[in-house]
Amino acid sequence: MTWLITGGTGYIGAHVARAMAEAGERVVVLDDVSSGVPERLPADVPLVRGSLGDRELVDRTLAGHEVTGVVHLAAKKQVGESVEQPLRYYRENVHGLTVLLEAVVAAGIGRFLFSSSAAVYGVPEVELIDEDTPAVPINPYGETKLAGEWLVRATGRAHGMATACLRYFNVAGAVRPELADTGVFNIIPMFFDRITRGEAPRIFGDDYPTPDGTCVRDYVHVADIADAHLAVARHLDGRPGDLTLNIGRGEGVSVRELADLVAEVTGSRHEPVVEGRRPGDAARAVASVDRITRELGWTASLGVREMVESAWEGWCLRHPEARAKARSH
Repeated sequence: MTWLITGGTGYIGAHVARAMAEAGERVVVLDDVSSGVPERLPADVPLVRGSLGDRELVDRTLAGHEVTGVVHLAAKKQVGESVEQPLRYYRENVHGLTVLLEAVVAAGIGRFLFSSSAAVYGVPEVELIDEDTPAVPINPYGETKLAGEWLVRATGRAHGMATACLRYFNVAGAVRPELADTGVFNIIPMFFDRITRGEAPRIFGDDYPTPDGTCVRDYVHVADIADAHLAVARHLDGRPGDLTLNIGRGEGVSVRELADLVAEVTGSRHEPVVEGRRPGDAARAVASVDRITRELGWTASLGVREMVESAWEGWCLRHPEARAKARSH
């Protein structure tokens, strides 16, 4: 069995590719490398450079590497950018997936894992978000992920494929420094970026109906995300049907608690500043992970401290001045 991993040079994709390869699975990566880092991949994992919109390339890759299963992670994923460029997001995330699924059906491939997102839920006002919570996305990024789920499930039912849609919550951390997130779009690297520039980390809103007034989120280590992909991939072998699974820890951490932990790990003396709420931020977004535990016996194993510590090591690898800057205030 060979697994095609699309977007495998990206932050999450590279962790998934490494985890599956190190577990003995045969892996090939297809990626346009527009935001990825090819050096993240193990030397023995083949990389095919190109776009999912190139049907000929996709067909050649599936046939040439004798692909029998697909893990689809390639996507545009910035919420703000999706609001500004909805046509681009629908083209990349929905049309690209359509082309891939057409090729997968033509090749007779029987297993398909789709990288979805908790963004499909929008801002539900519930204590724990389970897979039956209504999906009401509030931005084009979340819309494209929900449309992707619809496409994957419908295709699976029509063509007898085993499918899974994995809804990640807030991914953080790194298995090793060189695999860390290079973007500054998620809260932990945003904190690091401000500290490195000698500025106070920002907290958006402290008047939410939560214990300390700041937003509460479910953070999950990228190593656990990768391990969940491996578990789901192996579960799908020989099991037609579809799964929709949350991937998280099932525990909430407030932005204030996270800021305090970042200060402790980095040695930063910069006191966070509170600014106004951002539009669309839910007060609380924490996963129910009962289904994946029940179906697969899988649970996350790493905590928030491991996420922050490993992310900081990766940040410092790319920003050698960061340690000194953190302590300079």
